[in-house]
Amino acid sequence: MSGTGEEKPEGDGALVGGRVLVEVEAKRGYRLPYHRMLARHAAELLHEYDRFYTALTLAPRVVSTRERELIWTALLVASREEQGTIHMRRAEAAGLDAAALADAAAIAAAVEAYPAMRFGPTHWQRWIPDAQASPRYLKLFETARGGLDPALAEILALVCHAARRTHDGMRVHLPRAFAAGVTPEALAEGLSYLLLPCGGPTLIDAVQCWADAAEAGGIPSPY
Repeated sequence: MSGTGEEKPEGDGALVGGRVLVEVEAKRGYRLPYHRMLARHAAELLHEYDRFYTALTLAPRVVSTRERELIWTALLVASREEQGTIHMRRAEAAGLDAAALADAAAIAAAVEAYPAMRFGPTHWQRWIPDAQASPRYLKLFETARGGLDPALAEILALVCHAARRTHDGMRVHLPRAFAAGVTPEALAEGLSYLLLPCGGPTLIDAVQCWADAAEAGGIPSPY
């Protein structure tokens, strides 16, 4: 029974867990502490999780490998997730240089400036109106994106705003993204990466923000 403190006996379960762990490490090139834990105590869960992980962030979907790793770079900065070194290696293997990665990180930084930019119009509208603050945020964003494609930069901004739960910022970038040529499929892929560093509730809120903006009119729906 779970929680008795009794050590599980070695046997077929341990052998299965060992095989799954070898498969995980062979595919990814590393093993993490929780991989080892699940291999010992929940081998089938590790197997199914690895299938999910592969479908989420290894198997080709809509965006290119380079685009995927740039999204991941911005997302890891936005979520302050230093355990993402594997994505730096994947970015390097995909041919991305330091300038492109710095541009992705700069977009994450620009996104964090959004709440400060909105502070004036929210509290001191008489002195710092929307017409003064909003263009400055977008100018900051355009400078931050450097050499990145405009459509891809919009995806990065949306994913970072979603990670930071600045949904007003998402509403700024949603129409810009689709005007720049972003497809719903590409945005859905980018947002789906939130599941790993940020969790399901963050993704729920981000998709709801997109759905609400679509219902208000002018952009495609996530559904």
